Amino acid sequence: MRLMKTLLAASVASIIALPAFAQQQEVIWWDFLAGGDGVRMKALINRFNEEHPDIKITGTTLEWGVPYYTKVRTSAAVGQGPDVMTYHLSRMPIGRSEGVLSEITDEDLETAGLSRDDFFERAINAASDDNGALYAVPFDIHSIVLYYNKSYLEGSEFLDENGNLTGIDSLEDFERALALAKENGSAAPVSYATGDDGGVYRVFFTLLKQQGGDLIKDGEVLPGDSLDKAAKAIEIMTNWTEKGWQPEQAEYEASVALFTSGKSAFHLNGVWEVPTMVDLAETGKLGFEWGAVQVPKLMDQQATWADSHAFAIPQQTGKEMPAEKRQAVMTVIGWMEKNSLSWATAGHIPAYKPVADSEEFGAMEPNATYSSLADTAAYDPRSEIAGVASPVYDAAINIVSPAIHGYLDPQAAAEQIKSELQSKLR
Repeated sequence: MRLMKTLLAASVASIIALPAFAQQQEVIWWDFLAGGDGVRMKALINRFNEEHPDIKITGTTLEWGVPYYTKVRTSAAVGQGPDVMTYHLSRMPIGRSEGVLSEITDEDLETAGLSRDDFFERAINAASDDNGALYAVPFDIHSIVLYYNKSYLEGSEFLDENGNLTGIDSLEDFERALALAKENGSAAPVSYATGDDGGVYRVFFTLLKQQGGDLIKDGEVLPGDSLDKAAKAIEIMTNWTEKGWQPEQAEYEASVALFTSGKSAFHLNGVWEVPTMVDLAETGKLGFEWGAVQVPKLMDQQATWADSHAFAIPQQTGKEMPAEKRQAVMTVIGWMEKNSLSWATAGHIPAYKPVADSEEFGAMEPNATYSSLADTAAYDPRSEIAGVASPVYDAAINIVSPAIHGYLDPQAAAEQIKSELQSKLR
């Protein structure tokens, strides 16, 4: 009997000593990550759950773009949203205007074992409002980069002794490289999605920012000489069409296929296609040596379109998150940041500097080669009509794309962009 009482007392004591297991916090997670990104994120979630018996992430993947952000808005309005969600930093102004984002305080960051100084300055600024209040925690920096096929450049000034791209320090240099590739048999010396809103927008915005232009500033679209700089950017892209250097009306998949099939010497696309190139090269299906670098300084200054996946906490109508749940959410975010090296294998640059500065990331190629773009990343303007799946993307496919294919004068296209987007600003 004494033994039974001792065992019973020990059992009760063990239950009291382990309240975390009895009160496991479930964190409802939403993301929009498909393909390789989705596989990597699910693996991270599984690892977290294995290491944290007191917290369980229950994840759901929704359709990318407008459907996702519409779902976030409507669910938050009725208090039925997730506890944490992935969010594009380019959508921050829209999210704040809709009232769906909860401010993340310095105390929240401390709970996660993080601080603002842990992140690249441009990413943390994009995650904040004009007063410096933080509404998301950046997870990565993803940008367009310049992929290149070495076979079209062999023996030229554009490859150094190690076979790395070199000598492109201006628009003139780049166009000489395109002309050389054409002479060497490249059917489309530079491919990008010329018939897709994202592909057109990212190249246009990069060329605009490299001139020091602003798409939207202080409530004005293409203010001052930015109108002429926008026209110049469109003129450059139009010239690439007229010279036969870029494909006409290429959808996203077709633009990638032009490069992977060996028909393009260069490819302007996001870092997210790095795994495609790596996998094809490893399986012997690529057929040529390739590399990827930061988009060169073609104009007056170094700048490249960029965005970030980030973690945000919904502000749900009539539903305040309990302190214990918020602590669990911040624990999740902190763990994800500190384990973001595996996320970088998708081509991304970690926004969390301790990982970006690590030896492990430094050995990850080609990521380490183009990681310098984190310091010159050009995020979308802080506007409710900018960002992923927004009116600025609509303008790219409805105005810029027809212009670069010869259906609209570059100056007239820039003026139309100004007029149409200005009418959408509140």
